[in-house]
Amino acid sequence: MSRHASEERRWWQAAVIYQVYPRSFADGDGDGVGDLAGLLARLPYIASLGVDGIWVTPFQPSPQVDQGYDVSDYCGVDPLFGTMQQFDDLLAAAHALGLRILLDVVPNHCSSEHPLFRAAVAAGPGSLERELFHFEDGPDGDTPPNNWQSVFGGRAWSRADPSSETDLQWYLHLFSPQQPDWNWRNPAVGDYFEGVLRFWFDKGVDGLRVDVAHALVKAEGLPDAASTTTVTDGLRSNAQVSDQEEVHEVYRRWRRVAASYSPERVLVGEVNLEPARAARYTRHDELHQAFAYAFVKLRWDAEAWAAVGTDLEVGRREHGAPPTWALENHDVVRSATRFGGGERGALRARAGLLAILGLPGGAYIYQGQELTLPEVDVPLEARVDPMWTRGGVSRDGARVPLPWTVAPDNAFGFSPSGAAEPWLPAPAEWGSRSVEAHQQDGGSTLHLVIAALELRKQLFEKEVLQPDDGGTWRVEDGGLLVCERNDQFLVAVAMGEGSVRLPAGDVVVSSSPLTAEGLLPPDAAAWVLRG
Repeated sequence: MSRHASEERRWWQAAVIYQVYPRSFADGDGDGVGDLAGLLARLPYIASLGVDGIWVTPFQPSPQVDQGYDVSDYCGVDPLFGTMQQFDDLLAAAHALGLRILLDVVPNHCSSEHPLFRAAVAAGPGSLERELFHFEDGPDGDTPPNNWQSVFGGRAWSRADPSSETDLQWYLHLFSPQQPDWNWRNPAVGDYFEGVLRFWFDKGVDGLRVDVAHALVKAEGLPDAASTTTVTDGLRSNAQVSDQEEVHEVYRRWRRVAASYSPERVLVGEVNLEPARAARYTRHDELHQAFAYAFVKLRWDAEAWAAVGTDLEVGRREHGAPPTWALENHDVVRSATRFGGGERGALRARAGLLAILGLPGGAYIYQGQELTLPEVDVPLEARVDPMWTRGGVSRDGARVPLPWTVAPDNAFGFSPSGAAEPWLPAPAEWGSRSVEAHQQDGGSTLHLVIAALELRKQLFEKEVLQPDDGGTWRVEDGGLLVCERNDQFLVAVAMGEGSVRLPAGDVVVSSSPLTAEGLLPPDAAAWVLRG
């Protein structure tokens, strides 16, 4: 096999993927909610960035309690977002533009409106239907089977039928009560989800992002957790619901399914674990990638970046899968705000984005990150996130509809003329941060991303960069973070308070201009070519 054919086969190792949160990307039908029609119309914009593909978060039928992550039909399209024909059109148009499509699959839980869960509730205790989920007896109608807590706040158990005097069983939901957990110790659940995978792979979808990938299998016997605090840190404070050894068999089966297609479909896991544990999910016969979750939550700290980067490199050497870098997604605070807010936070977010595009492995850009959008303080009365209503933590601020135009008309171009109000309100200054504003400014973050991605492709073509490059991390004097990808290329980020001298070489792109003395100013990143 030629080098180029081999790299095409492993395209995912170095791909840059653009995450689309459909509700907030573009509204095509005027109901104030983004949809497939809006995404289809804006595909040329995504292609113009130079990314390799798109990850689309759930658009399947759902009561929308958790904005689509409560799925009632894994193989359909919610009318809120459009039709299956529109999805087929979207897939064809994306492929014509050279963009691969990855979809979300949510295998840990479904909606309480899913037909199989409704049948389980109706069937009653002891039924085969209930064995698809975690229905358990409690000591009485007021006491759940164990002390597990929900990620969204409160206990992780609800009564199957609170009005019944004879059915005293409870069902498990690690998230909201409207999101019952599947019982992955029942082989029928694995069979069901193989059908889901094949449905989308048969359509030509290029891969799947696996939601809560580490938490599918629960500890045998469902014992009490050591702590009864809410599990807000990615389920990691309850070892009974996370990272069970049996979950790896799930992904070995899924990998065999993915490999049975040509080209092979790609599996990307949301594995919210420390790097050493997360890396185990990307062994040669399991998931192709796992998000570098320890990285996505970092603040502006050179030592922390270097430590996590080093840990991820150890995982790559042990298991062979390059890291998958991200600084933002729909669940975390926007990096411009997380890195300090204001002008300095925006500079850091810009630098951070340039940095991850140069690091070894793949990278994900969350919609609006190329515009350096900050977190929005959504008014209390407008918040809809169930994590806010149950646990007091809101993710709505990272999900405000994308601004397309400078003028505020039609929610800054998010919706067509005469449309309903957007599902989340945009701040008054949103137009100055819009796609149009960035397109008109040659020095904008949008233009930086386009230039960096074009340069990235050229460096791969010239074999300066390789898909399976590693990275050596260090922190130099003045807070200069350095990741040496190979002997020809490095990424440097000035994370201290002053300007710093870069390692010898040619600066081929930087997030801010170098000083007159050729120094990298604080809160800036650069790619350096050597030799």
